[in-house]
Amino acid sequence: MNILRGAAFGYRLWLAAAAGYLIGGILSADIAARLHRRRTAHSVDLRAVGSGNPGGANALANLGKGWGVAVILGDIAKGAVGAQAGRIIAGDAGAYLAATTTVLGHCFPATAGFKGGKGVGTSAGTTLVCFPAYVPIDVAMVATSFIASKHAGKATAISSGVFVVAALAWKVFRWPNAWGTKPTWGLPAYAVATTAVIGYKFLTAPKHMGDRQR
Repeated sequence: MNILRGAAFGYRLWLAAAAGYLIGGILSADIAARLHRRRTAHSVDLRAVGSGNPGGANALANLGKGWGVAVILGDIAKGAVGAQAGRIIAGDAGAYLAATTTVLGHCFPATAGFKGGKGVGTSAGTTLVCFPAYVPIDVAMVATSFIASKHAGKATAISSGVFVVAALAWKVFRWPNAWGTKPTWGLPAYAVATTAVIGYKFLTAPKHMGDRQR
């Protein structure tokens, strides 16, 4: 019986991971670019202009403020939906796993030749489900570090480092996590994994793009 339960849980974890990746692969920037083309009859390939990144900042710069804000909100919502889907499928462990694969799907979507965004907005969305207690700290950290450095790449690096340390502290000290998941070892594991993916995207971005784009 225990073996069957273990196998069933393992299956649910695989399903949560797959759901997260598929949801993450729905790129808000690509949808916005298509809708923008239909409305204006002007085609803009976000991978070929500005930073080349299919994300909110590049959409703001090349599609317009409204489109850019829509992309940012879409990425945040996608992160929350992906993590919550995993939570529904396989509990807290499924939430952490799906949150990670949602970010992975956004950064490396199979449907777009594995050329996705940098995952900052999507990662922020996953915290609404997996680590809501950290959201106010995250907002404050990003704002403070960006104002101090005027550099989105540095701001992201600083806030990501604090994110990992905070996730570990929440697990060790068993602090409350609002409406979020229970702080198990899955919390710091998810924090490390998503930080690594986002860090890789920033480090491998073409030099001419600049780190100011998210």
